[in-house]
Amino acid sequence: MANTLKGWLADNSVTSDPNDRILVLESTGKADINKVYEEMLAEDTGLRRETIVHVTTLYERICARLLMNGWYLNTGLFYAVPRFTGVINGGKWDPEKNKIYVVFNQDKVLREEIAKTSVHILGEKPDVMYIVEVEDRKTGLKDGTMSPGRNFFVRGAYLKVVGSDAAVGVTLKKAADNTVIKLDDDMITTNKPSELTLLLPVDLADGDYELTVTTQFCSGNRLLKEPRSISVAVHVGNNDDDDDRPVIE
Repeated sequence: MANTLKGWLADNSVTSDPNDRILVLESTGKADINKVYEEMLAEDTGLRRETIVHVTTLYERICARLLMNGWYLNTGLFYAVPRFTGVINGGKWDPEKNKIYVVFNQDKVLREEIAKTSVHILGEKPDVMYIVEVEDRKTGLKDGTMSPGRNFFVRGAYLKVVGSDAAVGVTLKKAADNTVIKLDDDMITTNKPSELTLLLPVDLADGDYELTVTTQFCSGNRLLKEPRSISVAVHVGNNDDDDDRPVIE
């Protein structure tokens, strides 16, 4: 089955060359694990949803366990390797300064899907707002993990937080209960069109979040009549939030 990705041509915020263009993805939407289950059921495998959920959960648990016991993991979909951050002082591991993270790279299954994917350029879209990269300034990680009370960097285009609309600002919405934390203005320590530096709340609880930047900023000295937003998935600490999948020891 052929795949298609769509994108808009936009200025590259990293360079000042007006002829330097990038392609910004036109998102189809957000898919979670339940969407995966639906697609698997649609394949008419004859398996019940309960069986699919059970096997998927077991697969995830075993992959995580292998990685956290030092295995280099090659699943065919991805290749993953555990890594460490931080300086080891006195030959001792300090959970406050040292972290474990996992590097993922595409593997055979994804490469095969990429090979049969076509790209459709939708054309020029002026003033495209996008996020191209985030970074935890404490750890240097760019995988969306955040350290409470520390600086978090966001790079992209048309991100400058300005405007009088009440929605303008930077928010963190926790996935577990949809509670929203809005950062105070002085917590946006760098506020530029191509980059933001955010000071995260010290008491930010562990879990998955959606970081959203809402602004009326546009090119030149113009402000948009209606604010617009861009979001990115981020995470704090160890995610122990419950879901509807079975616990498999």
